[in-house]
Amino acid sequence: MGHSLKLAGLLLAGSVLGLLGGSSSLGAPGPQHVADFQLSDQHYIGRRLYKLEDDRAVVLTSYAAGDAQFRSDAPALKALKAAYADKGVDFLIIDPRLGDTREKLAADAAAAGLTIPVLFDYEQLVGESLGLSRSAEALVLNPKDWTVAFRGPVGSPSTRRALDALVAGQPVNLGAQAARGEVIAYPQKALAAKWAEISYARDVAPIVQAKCVVCHQPGGLGPMTLTTYEQIKGFAPMIGEVLSTHRMPPFQPDVTVGHWAPNEGLSSDQLKTMVHWIEAGAPRGPGEDPLAKVAFHAPPWKLGQPDLVLPLPVVDVPATGILPYQNPVVATGLPEGRWMRASEFLVTDKKVLHHVTTTLASPDEKGVMVRQEMAAGGVGGQGPGRVINLVPKDMGVWVPAGADIHMQTHYTPYGRPTTEATKLALYFYPKGQEPKYPMRTYGVYGTGITIPAGEEYHPESAYADIPKDMLVYGLTAHAHVRGGSTQVSVLYPDGHEKIVLAVPRYDFNWQCEFYLKDPILVPAGSRIINRWTYDNSTRNHGNPDPKKDVVFGEQTTDEMLTFFIHYRWVGETVAAPHADYDRLMAKGQLMGALDSNMDGKLQPDELRGQVGQRLKAAFASLDKNHDGALDRDELAAASVRGPNLVRPQRTASEPTGRPVASN
Repeated sequence: MGHSLKLAGLLLAGSVLGLLGGSSSLGAPGPQHVADFQLSDQHYIGRRLYKLEDDRAVVLTSYAAGDAQFRSDAPALKALKAAYADKGVDFLIIDPRLGDTREKLAADAAAAGLTIPVLFDYEQLVGESLGLSRSAEALVLNPKDWTVAFRGPVGSPSTRRALDALVAGQPVNLGAQAARGEVIAYPQKALAAKWAEISYARDVAPIVQAKCVVCHQPGGLGPMTLTTYEQIKGFAPMIGEVLSTHRMPPFQPDVTVGHWAPNEGLSSDQLKTMVHWIEAGAPRGPGEDPLAKVAFHAPPWKLGQPDLVLPLPVVDVPATGILPYQNPVVATGLPEGRWMRASEFLVTDKKVLHHVTTTLASPDEKGVMVRQEMAAGGVGGQGPGRVINLVPKDMGVWVPAGADIHMQTHYTPYGRPTTEATKLALYFYPKGQEPKYPMRTYGVYGTGITIPAGEEYHPESAYADIPKDMLVYGLTAHAHVRGGSTQVSVLYPDGHEKIVLAVPRYDFNWQCEFYLKDPILVPAGSRIINRWTYDNSTRNHGNPDPKKDVVFGEQTTDEMLTFFIHYRWVGETVAAPHADYDRLMAKGQLMGALDSNMDGKLQPDELRGQVGQRLKAAFASLDKNHDGALDRDELAAASVRGPNLVRPQRTASEPTGRPVASN
């Protein structure tokens, strides 16, 4: 927060380029102060500059793929990193050149043996502000005030002198030196004189209306309204900061991976328009204010009037403590089955409700209520920042007559007592209409994760093996407050792997479902893999306890590795569903949760977490072929021996759900 307020005050006094000092060419003033930013590195991990505030120095080096000077300087850069590895100095490489890709980077990095994060500046906004006009230029930053202590060639003796002074806590007084790498062109920067001509009415207001007002209006989720020019102008410094750090809009996928519908993020052109307009001083310009002519107010139900509203039991939440999960059962009272096209949650206190998950139960021929399989996905769920569950076009979720909705709800006290009275709305296809395909949701749970205390980029993974041809429509990844970044990839039967979702900076407060513009065909024999990095360090300001090893658990102070696949099986229709394929996939769920080396077997050192420890205790009797590992058949035998052996244990005080009649 301190950095945000400081930056806001500085930006209010003038444009970002004016603040940062313009060009870095020799003889012109270089940047004196560096604003915060976040960029995605070569592994799709988000790197935020101001997160390194506890360092003694930070070295930023510009890069352009194939640059001979950078290759020549790479040994010196490696030597610098090694020399200052234990002295509180972090190293980052920034690639702002248009057209450079991770594929181009891979060859350079492999040849140079570089392990330094390389950040991709897709819009060139960071390169513009830093004045990175050539490759192989080093900027030595002082994190105490985020000023530039020195800029010049990587191999310059002055680079070491600047680092030595900052490590020793001494002032630095060194002149800038010319970089010698390839020139990096900035087409937009050449038009900087025209940024003041960006039209608020024609260019800026439509972006705000399309991407921001949905939350930043009376009754919306946002903490302020942005429905007039005066409001936007007043918050322009803050808007510039949250755009530069990619915190807003809270649509998190890396722009180079996947095509999403809806896509709630800003396009590259929209992002550059907004930032350049703010850098020009956020001028009003000619024309009426399009936003001022609209009477904005968020409706209680974002999807319109529901077909059915179901109140959840009212819950009184104390100011402090840990609440066990609740398991209410809400009766739909439907006299006939209906196809659902969407659902929405209306939450009265968004701070206290962590999540809601759902499954359906319906009466069989004898009237006995039968619980739906977890793979069916229920009627959607709720998480921080997400209340709407849309079903893709031509798809639906069948809600049987007389169905009950079994829910799992989690409430997290936040310092004052409150009462939460959530409602669930269901939206159906019109009577007499039905979708073409059933919508399915399958959960993958990495129950064996163990995150060491203090570790900043700890990797974990889980997977699902796909038994039949599948069409994937969407993906949802979930972790708690130590979740850092996540990727989902498909490992195809021929051995090649493709990333289909990359979230460089996961935000616990904005847990989104990501639906693909076009579904992905995942053939039988493929594996869908979810990889995470977790931040259990002191640099994670939301970390409840960086001195604690963290394992999979239900409370927010624990951690999770969870992702959901939204899909259907190839060839199935609403008239001919393939629920049997779900059961085939579910047989591999435990293997995918614990098999960290992904070899299709569980070695003793992979048996982590509650379930893993129970399997380890019974390992000798389960390993029937005595090969030192558990295969799928041996795991299946373990589940036959008893469900408690292969399921996570619930909290003893967790109540059993009872049906609640709907209004």
